Amino acid sequence: MIARVGFLGTGWIGRHRMKAMLDSNAVDAAAIFDPSPQCLTEAQAIAPKARPVGSFEAMLAMGLDGIVIATPSAQHAAQSVQALRSGAAVFCQKPLSRTAAEARKVVDAARAADRLLGVDLSYRHTRAMQAIAGLVRSGALGRVFAIDLTFHNAYGPDKPWFYDRSLSGGGCVIDLGVHLVDLALWALGFPDVSDVHATLLGGGAPLEPGAVEDYASARFSAGGVDVRLACSWRLNAGQDAVIEATFYGTDGGAALRNVGGSFFDFIADHYRGTSATRLVDPPDDWGGGAAIAWARQLAASPSFDPQAGELVRLAEVLDDIYAAAPGLPEAAVRLVGS
Repeated sequence: MIARVGFLGTGWIGRHRMKAMLDSNAVDAAAIFDPSPQCLTEAQAIAPKARPVGSFEAMLAMGLDGIVIATPSAQHAAQSVQALRSGAAVFCQKPLSRTAAEARKVVDAARAADRLLGVDLSYRHTRAMQAIAGLVRSGALGRVFAIDLTFHNAYGPDKPWFYDRSLSGGGCVIDLGVHLVDLALWALGFPDVSDVHATLLGGGAPLEPGAVEDYASARFSAGGVDVRLACSWRLNAGQDAVIEATFYGTDGGAALRNVGGSFFDFIADHYRGTSATRLVDPPDDWGGGAAIAWARQLAASPSFDPQAGELVRLAEVLDDIYAAAPGLPEAAVRLVGS
């Protein structure tokens, strides 16, 4: 079956995921809603048969099989719940929510409606990370005991809402760190997390009240594995981005690294002592991987996938990182009404 899907929010990333889904031939774009005339026009060029609608509610009234949500973060959880309760499956941009409490409401709604829920955790779908996860899970690295994760973006978000904690849920941790935490937990099979420590800074100094972090470092234990991460916006990194995920085991190591500061090109190496074997080189058209996987799963069955519960565990770790940061009041990360 080809599922009928509505696209809510068609900025750059929304259009990119739309094209990836349509190219998979698993879904048809039945409806589009975006308040920006320019975004709507560009989306219609990709999906000329899709019907422009005047509101999210009008889209839900069409009885579609699924809704793809690419709106500002503050709206993700509520819009996901609304779509699920209407009977539509949901694919949402990351983060699914600003807090674990919000994530739990979305997953509960998906379970109650028996509808598929997916989130755009796209770095899982790089060939580099797929190769590394295979080594971890097969035991080829022996017992994994440490993971180092990095995502430094030499630029910063260009939308004002990213810098309003009530709208974004936080800064670089919830924007970039969510991918890092997900890669570690996903590769390890989502073990229990404990002993969380974190430092959050804004402009190189402790955060002012209400501000969001533009640099963060954190450390936690994931099923006994020592996980360390660092992420940032606008760091003087000497290149556009530094993205790395290195897994250390008793019998070997493996690393994903971006090439030449690229946001899109990755290599993967397998380490044995002082030698390194290349596993993956660019090119790799991975950006729409999570969207395509959801579209194909929706076409096969719209029913609830219990793996959605992992989204709550991911959000809980982000909450713990914010709560562990010295001097950051709990009220700053636990949003009213979440």
